[in-house]
Amino acid sequence: MTQILDILPAGSWPETEASGTFVADYEGRHRRRMMLTLQNGEKIRLELEHARLLQAGEGLRLEDGRIIRVEALPEELMEVTAHSPLQLLQLAWHLGNRHLAAAIAEHRILVRYDHVIADMIHGLGGHVRRVEAPFDPESGAYASRSGGHEPHHHGDGHHHHTHD
Repeated sequence: MTQILDILPAGSWPETEASGTFVADYEGRHRRRMMLTLQNGEKIRLELEHARLLQAGEGLRLEDGRIIRVEALPEELMEVTAHSPLQLLQLAWHLGNRHLAAAIAEHRILVRYDHVIADMIHGLGGHVRRVEAPFDPESGAYASRSGGHEPHHHGDGHHHHTHD
């Protein structure tokens, strides 16, 4: 079974050199250890010390030298908007207070669809629009998207590192 040695940050590797693609929704890309099934049916092994989200555009460098591109499947999301930047910040605080994964942009916040959260946003004066889109939320405060390394062990006597 082919093993992943490194996770290359999006934009740090030539995507035209990808020899395959792993496509999954948010749940399928937030993993610590599992067999990933590529679009061509091949299975590769992911084994990390800590669970992390595989971000769209990242490259999975395999032990045989190939690089697999990560893609995010579109899923049902809520686009949260507000009347002002201050109100959007307040809504972001409420979403964060509920520990929801969120993709934050200048004029909107994307979260996974939940009717209870939609009602809360409406009650706070915000706007919710259902959208179908890939979901790549912000990584946690203690996990860098591109700067940190997360070593993992393959049982071969060597330690390799991945990029968060």
